[in-house]
Amino acid sequence: MKLATKTPDQYRSPVNPTWCKDCGDYKVLDALTSALAEVGVESHDIVTTAGVGCASRLPFYLNTYGFHTVHGRALPAAIGIKVANRERTVISVGGDGDAFSIGGNHFIHTSRKNPDITYVVMDNEIYGLTKGQNSPTSHEDLLTKINPYQVVEDRINPVLMALSFNTSFIARAFCDETEQLKNIIARAIRHKGFSFVHVLSPCTQYNEKVTYDSLKKRIVALPENHDRQDRLLGMKYAFTQEPLYTGIFYERERPTLLDKLDHIKEMSMAEIGNPKNYNLQDIMKQFE
Repeated sequence: MKLATKTPDQYRSPVNPTWCKDCGDYKVLDALTSALAEVGVESHDIVTTAGVGCASRLPFYLNTYGFHTVHGRALPAAIGIKVANRERTVISVGGDGDAFSIGGNHFIHTSRKNPDITYVVMDNEIYGLTKGQNSPTSHEDLLTKINPYQVVEDRINPVLMALSFNTSFIARAFCDETEQLKNIIARAIRHKGFSFVHVLSPCTQYNEKVTYDSLKKRIVALPENHDRQDRLLGMKYAFTQEPLYTGIFYERERPTLLDKLDHIKEMSMAEIGNPKNYNLQDIMKQFE
């Protein structure tokens, strides 16, 4: 059920965030609560799932139901919740390590299933909670006390990956552009299908390469006339790293996981007819 007027504070829990000073995730939390207020969903109708990491602490700071899963498993938990209780608005959150390393396989198959859930990934290009290891999105020249030489793996492109998986809603935003981020998250929540929001969220403690200032110099909004239903065009913009485009790259609804499960249910019921005509004891004899 939805109310006409909500405020962001109604979606905040009394728990104070424990993120470091100037962490980009504070701004994501503000944008998310503002987006929820705009959409108007009741707090008790929302479930937020998360894995492990700095970003995955976000459900503690929301006045919603929350599920803190093991590392990388926010998406399968979210799918189960949505299938079990389809009336809930389900949002998953995590960081680049949680989402694209240990949880990367779930990202692929959630895109295939297309459940009606929203996935907000806060990307700081480093493992911040464990003091600065390189993540799947780290640049090769990132040097830290834990990683003093160079990153040996190629970095991934999350938006390009999502486009290749045919995720049905794909967007990127910068946490410091809070109005754009709020609007994108609100649109992602309203989208019927799997929505992926890639948020550039700097770590001010362990990643000196990716800062608010460095991102501001690289970021450009997608053209206003960008065709959001053209996946190949979205790939073209996603492939480009200089400049780094923000906005909605792709948006096209298709049957969701629940739509397909409902169809299977209808077909199976049509095949067996009226269940009252069946004797349970006769059915059980098949397995003797």
